[in-house]
Amino acid sequence: MSAARHEYLLRLGDNALILSQRLGEWCGKGPALEEDMALTNVALDLLGQARLLLSLAAEAAGNGADEDSLAYHRDDREFRNVLLVEQPNGNYADTLARQFLFDAWSSLALRRLLTSSDAAIAAIAEKAVKEVSYHLRRSSDLMVRLGDGSERSHAMLQTAIDKVWPYSHELFIGDAVDAEMTAAGIGFDPASLQDEWLAYVREVFAEATLKLPAAGGWMPKGGKQGLHSEHLSKLLAEMQVLQRSHPGASW
Repeated sequence: MSAARHEYLLRLGDNALILSQRLGEWCGKGPALEEDMALTNVALDLLGQARLLLSLAAEAAGNGADEDSLAYHRDDREFRNVLLVEQPNGNYADTLARQFLFDAWSSLALRRLLTSSDAAIAAIAEKAVKEVSYHLRRSSDLMVRLGDGSERSHAMLQTAIDKVWPYSHELFIGDAVDAEMTAAGIGFDPASLQDEWLAYVREVFAEATLKLPAAGGWMPKGGKQGLHSEHLSKLLAEMQVLQRSHPGASW
């Protein structure tokens, strides 16, 4: 149980950490000042969630690790985030499409974790669900504004959705860790979120005049088991360079 709980916490924490790092890459480069600040605030919310979750994961490991060592001294094969969150920012439409699909899933996931039998996880979910509710409102609003905006913004957002959509399927694929956490009342079956997630996505897409990508086709997976794209390696090289160059450095 402790090994599965550790793995489960890594998955939740790594999702937040890697997406936070991706959004942080926009700092000072946003398409408008208000958006620059909003993206940075979302990144900081996710970083705060990552710290709490990775601290719990380190405690569960019981090997002297802490949140910093988990963030800065693991190789890409040791990260457990889904492939969706490590995808490059691309243009602003690409970033928004990725964020919206994740926000819609994260909001549901955190609501399930509110009733976790693990009091520490439930407490983190109680704090994070308020933040992610805002994230989802924001990304949903932008989807509608840009999807139903100009001809160019609509085309760019539809292209972005079509590109990132295949990565969303991994969010709903369970494995032995998910099954053990569900049986213990700690976690949830990922597949149980898919219908509600899809219903919400359809609703927003309809208002944004966007087309839902066709079902089937290429559906990459493996991030939860440590099988990642080259994009994560590049992200980690930048994120970890200071700690790896100067081990134990502090402000």
